[in-house]
Amino acid sequence: MAQTFTDQNIHSIIESGRPVLVDFWATWCGPCQAMSPIIDKLAEEYQGRVEIGKYNCDDETEFATENRVMALPTIILFRDGQRVTRLAGSQTPETLRQKLDALLS
Repeated sequence: MAQTFTDQNIHSIIESGRPVLVDFWATWCGPCQAMSPIIDKLAEEYQGRVEIGKYNCDDETEFATENRVMALPTIILFRDGQRVTRLAGSQTPETLRQKLDALLS
């Protein structure tokens, strides 16, 4: 299952140096709800290799504002503390696996 990212923990997770996938979502967002099981499955598949979590834009705002998230779902991948990939809209599991594998290479 994916982690819960908040304004309080997200910076330390990204600054840890491990690869990170952040799923920006909201409860009212249908495509976000559809992607939720995909994100959870990827979190299991990549456990120990990539920090994968969900950032609820209904409850948190600072990190979304910092990253200029204007549409949901948005997925941002980080490596070595730096943003490397940004995806807007629903994504297939295959697309996300390709991005995660590239993040790890």
